[in-house]
Amino acid sequence: MATALAIETSCDETAVAIVKNRQVLANVVSSQIALHQPYGGIVPEVASRGHVETINETIAQALIESNLGWSEIDAIAATAAPGLVGALLVGLTAGKTLAMLRQKPFLGIHHLEGHICASYLTEPTLQPPFLCLLVSGGHTSLIAVREAGRYETIGQTRDDAAGEAFDKVARLMGLGYPGGPAIDRLAAEGNPQAFKLPEGRVSLPEGGFHPYDCSFSGLKTAVSRLIQTLRSESAELPLADLAASFQGAVVKALTKRAIAAAQDFGFSTIAVGGGVAANRGLRSTLAAAAEPLGIRVLFPPMKFCTDNAAMIACAAVEHFERDRQSPLSVAAQSRMGLEQVLDLYPEVKPRPVTPWVASDWRPPC
Repeated sequence: MATALAIETSCDETAVAIVKNRQVLANVVSSQIALHQPYGGIVPEVASRGHVETINETIAQALIESNLGWSEIDAIAATAAPGLVGALLVGLTAGKTLAMLRQKPFLGIHHLEGHICASYLTEPTLQPPFLCLLVSGGHTSLIAVREAGRYETIGQTRDDAAGEAFDKVARLMGLGYPGGPAIDRLAAEGNPQAFKLPEGRVSLPEGGFHPYDCSFSGLKTAVSRLIQTLRSESAELPLADLAASFQGAVVKALTKRAIAAAQDFGFSTIAVGGGVAANRGLRSTLAAAAEPLGIRVLFPPMKFCTDNAAMIACAAVEHFERDRQSPLSVAAQSRMGLEQVLDLYPEVKPRPVTPWVASDWRPPC
């Protein structure tokens, strides 16, 4: 059972964790929410400076929390892509330096693969194949997971990510940053049927709608226009009903597409990852829709939904146990598709695999 120390600095959280197999021995997160709140969103330069200031202390705290020495750690890992390049460079440089100093194998990890692996921390016995619904501030995708490093995106947002839509709508409602938790709290007190909002379907060129792709830009615009209308009629907005109606529309769209993909591709498990996986509406609605169909739904613990290094360490263990490691020349990349994960381990030849039938599947008209 391998033990990995991982660093995650892809955006605004400085995180370090130590995971043995799929058990978390240490998980330290230094939040930057207070740094970015005055700006209403993430400022890349501020995030990078914040990582530089806290990275050493966070690594030291993780080692103390794990009660391990360097001789008990098998590999060092750090998020290499995607993310804010300046922020990624801080963690990547720290990870490479530790790997050289301690003479440990180094693994560059794909951030989205980390979110997929977060479900392993909930269910250590989980094995592919399964479907992952990845919903965060920057990504909304339905991913077919075949094995570590082999993924296929079968559905995704065509514009705003779900988490991004939450933040933008929260700003329109005057709720501040971060918007997701604020809307989730208000939605619990409101009526999701109070306002009719669009689902955000994506048209196909040949007619009909894509069964798995979604769009949240139109929903955001609809909420903006609704707020303008409501403000012209009253000085006080019905915030709880607005939050519940908006959240209900997002949750309905995500649930409908995840269930359809699981049934069409024959997946018996849906693993949910990303910051929006902490949304209580999504948790209850998706679980309720899946249960009568015999589909298992896995959500990470709340602390592993948002960016953290435990999920990165878990992904690192999966690759390390397959004899993969990254060269110290691996670069930080702002963009990288999940299909390119194995490019992070160029010195290891991928094992031959049989073709996957789902690769040739096309959505029905």
